[in-house]
This record gives sequence, C-alpha cells and structure tokens, in this order.
Amino acid sequence: MKRLIHLITLTLLIGGQQVFAQIRGNNPVNLNDPNEITYLDPKNYVIGGIRVSGTEYLDGDVLVTISKLVVGQYIEVPSEATANVVKTLMAQNLFDDVQLYAERVEGENIFLEIRVRERPRLTRIDINGLKKGETDEVRKRLNTNSGKIVNENLIKTTRATIQKFLREKSYLYPEIKIRTEKDTAQANNEIVVVDVEKNKKIKVHRVHFEGSEAFSDKQLRKYLKGVKPRRWYRIFGPGKFKDDKYKEAKENLVAKMQDKGYRDAQILSDSVVRYDNNEVDIYVNLHEGPRYYMGNIEWSGNSKYKDSVLNLILGIQKGDVYSEEKLTSKLMGPTRNSDDISALYQNDGYLTFSVQPIIKRIYNDTVDVEVVLSEGKQFTINNVIVKGNDVTNDKVVLRSIYTKPGQKFSREMLMRSVREISQLGMFDEQKINPVPTNLNYEEGTTDLEYTVAEKPSDQVELSGGYGAGQVIGTLGLTFNNFSTSNFFKKDAWKPLPRGDGQKFSVRGQTSGKRYQSYSFSFSEPWLGGKKPIYFGLNAYTSSSSFGGFNYLTGRQMVSDAELNRIWMTGVTATLGKRLQWPDNYFQINTSLSFQRYKLQNYAGYFLFDNGTAYNINLTQEISRNSVDAPIYPTSGSHFRFSVQLTPPYSSWNNINYQTAPDNERFKWTEYHKWKFDSQWYTKIAGKLVLKMQAQFGYLGNYTDRTPTSTFERFKLGGDGMQGFDFLQGSEIIAMRGYANGTIIPESTGNLGQNIAVQSGSPIYTKYQLELRHPVMLNEQATVFVLAFAEGGNTWNKFSEVNPFKLRRSAGVGARIFLPIFGMLGIDYGHAFDPIPGIQSNRWRQNFTFSILQNMGGF
Repeated sequence: MKRLIHLITLTLLIGGQQVFAQIRGNNPVNLNDPNEITYLDPKNYVIGGIRVSGTEYLDGDVLVTISKLVVGQYIEVPSEATANVVKTLMAQNLFDDVQLYAERVEGENIFLEIRVRERPRLTRIDINGLKKGETDEVRKRLNTNSGKIVNENLIKTTRATIQKFLREKSYLYPEIKIRTEKDTAQANNEIVVVDVEKNKKIKVHRVHFEGSEAFSDKQLRKYLKGVKPRRWYRIFGPGKFKDDKYKEAKENLVAKMQDKGYRDAQILSDSVVRYDNNEVDIYVNLHEGPRYYMGNIEWSGNSKYKDSVLNLILGIQKGDVYSEEKLTSKLMGPTRNSDDISALYQNDGYLTFSVQPIIKRIYNDTVDVEVVLSEGKQFTINNVIVKGNDVTNDKVVLRSIYTKPGQKFSREMLMRSVREISQLGMFDEQKINPVPTNLNYEEGTTDLEYTVAEKPSDQVELSGGYGAGQVIGTLGLTFNNFSTSNFFKKDAWKPLPRGDGQKFSVRGQTSGKRYQSYSFSFSEPWLGGKKPIYFGLNAYTSSSSFGGFNYLTGRQMVSDAELNRIWMTGVTATLGKRLQWPDNYFQINTSLSFQRYKLQNYAGYFLFDNGTAYNINLTQEISRNSVDAPIYPTSGSHFRFSVQLTPPYSSWNNINYQTAPDNERFKWTEYHKWKFDSQWYTKIAGKLVLKMQAQFGYLGNYTDRTPTSTFERFKLGGDGMQGFDFLQGSEIIAMRGYANGTIIPESTGNLGQNIAVQSGSPIYTKYQLELRHPVMLNEQATVFVLAFAEGGNTWNKFSEVNPFKLRRSAGVGARIFLPIFGMLGIDYGHAFDPIPGIQSNRWRQNFTFSILQNMGGF
C-alpha cells in the first residue's frame, strides 16, 4: 500500500514540474484549467506584472483593480485566489468569458494575463406595438443610452419596465417578446428588438368577499372605492383595473370597516384572477373581529380648558361606536367647520399645541382612551413676510391677509388669509404656502412667511367674425395688476405699470361705420391704500346703423338722416366697502350711473322710434362671497342682492303719459329693479364638485301712469356672453340649450312682432345644478368638465309668475382657463320645452361657446 501512495505522489510531482517547465518556457498556462495545471503542488510567487487583453471599451487598469490582483503581492499558484479572479470579473456581468493565464515565470516572479471577451454593446432599443407617446414614455423610463452592455439584466429590466408601464394603463396581460440582432454598422454591437402585443385593457368583472358577516357585499364594494365591477351604466366609473387604485381601495376598505367600530378588521388575503381576455375577478378574504365601543375618556395636560369643555367639543360619548378616524379628526382636525380640539387651541395662539390619543385599556368590547395634551404657550405674530411676489407689491398681499403683527396666532385666520391671497387672482392658488418661522419660545413670538408664485393675470381678447353681411373685429386688453402709482415711472412700463392690484381694461369692437363700440373700466380695491374701500369707474359708447347699405360695394345708398341708428353712452362710478358684520365676507357697493340712448328711425325695438332717453340710476348692492377659489371653487357660497332706482319723475312732471309725445314720455327713464343671485359649492366625492345657483330679477314701475321701462329688461337664453346688451339696453341671462333671448313669456305672442320681446322681459327666474370635475389644475391652465341641468322662465307681470313652470335644459360642457385669455367654454345643451311663436327649431341652440365669461356666473 505504501508503495502505491509513493508512486501516485511521484507521478503528480512530475506532472507539476512539467507544467511550470512550460511556464518557464514562455508558454502561457491557464491557471483555472485543471487540464493544464494541478492543484496538488501549488507554489508561492510574487506578482511581477499584470496585463489585460481582449478589451475594447473597458479600462484595463480598472479591471485589474476589480480583480484584486496587485503587482508585488505574494500569490499561491494555483489556488482559490486565482479562481476568484475569474469569479469576480464574471460577476460584473460585462463579459462572455474571462480567463487567467500565467504568461511566464522569472525566478520568484510570475507575470499574469487576464484575457476577457466583452459582451456586445447596445446600439438602440426598437419597440414595436406601442403608440409613439407610449414608446417615448417607455424610453424615458428605461433611460437606455447607446453603449450599454447587452446582458440578461438589460433584457429583464426592459421587460419589467414595459410590463409596469402597461399595467399602469390597465394592460395586465401583455405579450412581450425580446430578441437581439447584430448591428452590421458597428462591430460587437447589438440592437434589442421588443415586440409588444398589449392585448385588451382589463376591467373588473366581479369582486368576491369572504369572512364578513356584519357588512353586506354591497357595502364592501362601496368601501372598495376606486375598484368597481363593470356595469353597463357606468360610463365614467373606475371600471378599469389599476394597481395603484387597487392598493388605495384596499386601504380604504379596511379604514371604513375600522371606522364602523371593527378596529381589528384586516385583509387576510386577496388575489386578482383572470376571468377572460378582458376582465378579472377579485377575491378578498376579510377578518372582521368584534365591534368595539367607546369607554371612558380621560384628559391629561389640559390647563386652559376644563374636561367638560373638551368633552363638549369632542362630541364623542361613552357607548358610541369606537371610530379611530372620527376620534383623530375631532382631536387633530382639520374639520370642515374648524370645531376640533386643535382648532380650539391653535385659533387662540397655541401654535405648538399637540394632542395624542392613547388606548389605555381594552376589555370585552370597550375601549378606554386617554387624551394627552401638550398645550405649549401662546404665540403672537412678530413679522409677516411675503416671498415670491416678483411683480406684485408687498402691500397688495399684506393688506389682504388677516394675520397681522401683534395679533395672536390663529390657524383659522391663516387659512382665511390664504383664501384672500388666492382671490386676488395674481398667484397660483395651489402654491400659496404659509409657514410659521423664527419661533421664539421664550418670548412666545413667531414670524409668518407667505410663499407665493406669480401667475400671468393680464388678458387679451382678439377676434374677428362675419355675420349679417359684415365683418366685425374685436380687440380687448385687461390688466389685472395695474399700478397708477408707477404711472410716471419710466422703468415701470413693461408694457404698462404693474404691481398695485388695480384693474384696467379697454375694449373696442367695430365693423366700420355700421357698428362701433368702445368701453373702458378701472377699479381700485383699496382706495387710498389704507382701507378696503372699492372704487370703480366704467364708461362706454356704442353706435349702430342699418338700412340703405350696399354690402357688395360697401357704399351707403341713402342720406345719414334716413338711416336707422342708435347711439348709447354711459358712465358708472362705484364705491364699495368690506363689512365686518354679520361677518367679514360681506361687501356693500353703491353705484351712480348715467346713460343716454339716442334713436333715429329705430323702429321695432323700443316703445319709441325717434328721440333721446336718459337713464340716471342709483344702485345699492350687498354681497357675501366665501368661495375658496375664484377659478375652480370647491366649497363656500356667493350671493348678491341689489336694488336699482331711478328718480320717480312721474310724481312731479305732470306729464300725461297716455297723450304726450314720445320725446316727453320717454325722455327720463323711470323704474325700480331688484335682483338676487346665489351660488353654493360643495364637494360630492373626491374632486367632484356640485354647483347650485338660483337667480331672480324684477323690473317694475312706481305707478300705473307710466309703462314698464323699455330699458334694463332681462333676456333669458343663450350664452350670456355680453352680460349687458348695450345695443338693446337689456341684461343678458345665459341659459344653455336655448337661442339667445328666446325664452319669452307665454302672454307675449309672436316673437318677431312684439316690441317687448325685442327689448326683453321685466321678470325672470332661473335655477341651475352643475357637476364639475377637474382635468387639470395648475398655473398654466385650469381645465374642468361639467354636466348641467337648468330651468328658467320669464313673465310680463307678477300675476303670471309661476316659479315651478320652467323651460328646462340639460347637457355637458368643458371650461379652460388660460391666464392670458381668461375663461373659454363650450357646452352642448338640449332644450326640452319649445317656445310658442317660434317655428321649427329656431329656439334651440345646442352648442354654446363662451369667451371671457365671468367665472362666478354673475
């Protein structure tokens, strides 16, 4: 036996000597090939040099570093260390092959060669089967530049990225095939080709619940908000399956169950199972647990308010169903009416107030809770700072806010200040951020820093149109942040002086000699700069003529005296003041207005054809506006009530209005006009907002001696774009689905033959319900879609009024607010009730377009 062992050992030693003899003979030996070298006779060497061969793109020195081989170090050859060189480099996923060779041995020094074969480089990724926009989005996510290594990791990443992208779009089961092709234009380069078959978008077929006894499947499906089974009537519903919505829905489901007292509720398991090529079934296994009730509530840390006061505000009694969501909301807020415990303290200066509910004991189905308060100390406001207002002066923002230096900190006034800043219309409502800074705990003071972002607020109206044989051009400019104080400063004209929050607008419209209209308005919200006293000045002049005009030649065929003409001129001055009672959302305005109407052969529109009429009136208006945003309100209300009066000329002028000539009867317009308009906004679910509106108007005369004024009447129907029709002296009330001004009283008769119809009706009412949902809300644009239902009617006298007998319409629409152009809108409305006296469908107007429409609807 000993002889056999000696023989084997001798054979191995001879084999090892032969190998090293080869190395010494300058024949490289692969140190990792057992066929070339044996591990039975390793020997220590000093690394004399290291060379890397086979590289094209990679740095050889970097590869030597990665291999952990260092010139001058001792190494055992062959050994685990030589084997690890290959393992380490292959682990980089950069090579198809790595070999370690011993080039030669000089005494105790060994010279090594690392031979590599690089993997191909990426030229590009071609994606087939996706739309251009989808392909661009996938490329952006892949971030694959040419020159990357084409390896298994790249293939897996490409596949996973496309799958994730398509899954977000509800394509749950796409077919993705990936292959590589040699790039004939570049050596060692490859093109990755991805063939995608998206298949159909996946919707939810059924949701199956297990393990629930207290809740019906209908309730649970309602709680699984955002994941709804497919139904024929669900046109806009969330029928498509999306992972992110599904995750949120599961969280909401558990939260709703816990809110009903089942605090141990949880989802034990869930699965999404393919039903067919278009749908999936969802299986949810629930654990309800027992229903819990509120036990004792103990307060600690409260010195400002007694337990009884806190219990009253909390509004949760012993024996109520235990709801962690309700408890947290009533303690920490914010609640809708600011009736939570945190609001109680923070509205009284306790800026650093904090509250923490702790479950003290659970026994049977009862939960005892201890509420730990940390009141802190009261803080007063030291400085108020505004940042981000590059154009608007600080004073414009500071005068609008309700948090003043020296006042106690108030969370309610802080949020009210945010609303007031947004109402200015000069800043992005989404980016107004108030932050308490520089808190001094010793003195109890804090600074408030309001960060705002300016947005374009000036607007331009440039349009042209053709109708009634004439081309009409319109140019209007509105500057919503004008500054008269910088008017004489040369550097402030960019292109006009800005920054004081004043509004200045000019508008011109003309078709040449036949029609011209020019208007001007200016308003200052803080007259004198110290008090919220509103001042406004408006002026306009318009003229229109027709008859004896040749459209082909553009020449007038009769004399000026024979033309049918009307001239209107008017000016209005307004003073207003913000009130503090009943609350500080109220505003009162007083306006004095002068208007002159001059008619020449203008038959068929008014109660007289020739002559001049004057309208001097005083308007008293009171309004309350608590909506949270001017462009897309989601909560609050806005109402306005006004009374407009002219002097009762008939009480002293001794004119017989039955026999007097027109130039005496209609010279001084006499009437009293009452208007009421109200709007409410409320969130229905998520971002879905319901707008409700009710309007009423009445134009009356003081005595029976005078007829109802031919001016200042109401025209109901159409787009309502003008608001006030200067050419007709009438007020335009929009009502979609019906043509402009076609909703007339039943007692009027034929539309085309009655003068009263041309100038409008003295009484109207209108109601509106409108559902709105945003598509985009940012400083560049605000876009929302809507569905509406409207009802309204007009009457000639009070004895005819029936507020429940309405002309009805319904439809859908969209609004786009662009800062430079204002509000643009399109609606499709269907009118349900025909108008007597109008033949065919001329009373309908299905599509309605609006430009620069008042955003509040007043």
